[in-house]
Amino acid sequence: MICGVVDKILVEACVESLEAAMAAARGGAQRIELCANLAAGGTSPDAATLAACLSGLAIPVFVMVRPRPGDFHYSAVEHAGMLYEIQRVKDAGAHGVVTGSLHRDGNVEERRTGELIAAAAPLPVTFHRAFDECPNAAQALERLINLGAIRLLTSGGAATAPEGAAKIAELVRLAAGPFSRAAGSTRVMWRNWCASAASARCTSARRMRRRFEGWWS
Repeated sequence: MICGVVDKILVEACVESLEAAMAAARGGAQRIELCANLAAGGTSPDAATLAACLSGLAIPVFVMVRPRPGDFHYSAVEHAGMLYEIQRVKDAGAHGVVTGSLHRDGNVEERRTGELIAAAAPLPVTFHRAFDECPNAAQALERLINLGAIRLLTSGGAATAPEGAAKIAELVRLAAGPFSRAAGSTRVMWRNWCASAASARCTSARRMRRRFEGWWS
């Protein structure tokens, strides 16, 4: 369940390679989000990079499952490929999946997102920054909690988390309150320093610092 007060900060680093992942771990990261093409928001990493990270790291590795950059509305063929990719990630020994799907209008594609979450089970699923495309963040959060997403990644619908801090705080409050009582537990994750409190943060490896300056999640 999301809490309004931080008991422990968990640092997650978004990386594209084993070298970056190892540097992040040395810098204090406690979890890795592995992807490719970070400059375009992240896509699925290749099998060799995933295998290298899983064998070379002592910290959990969550894996992006996103077939291409651009929007988050996928064709039936792309969706089938995502389900296949999730199985490959599970078979490889990943510790979690980062994925999601939207309708053309930006709302959560509940059927397909539910299928992605079900395919990933028992691994936890983070709904990625597609969330910030949703026109009604509160409604999207409630739907994701009901679908069983464990975490979501957001900057509060703004370009940066400091700009979206008020919205992030509201999402944390909703997830810890009436929505969390309806189903499951979900953590709201966000990038960059913000005044709101939560339990984890996410940073790119190149921005890791001893004082943990970087993306908050």
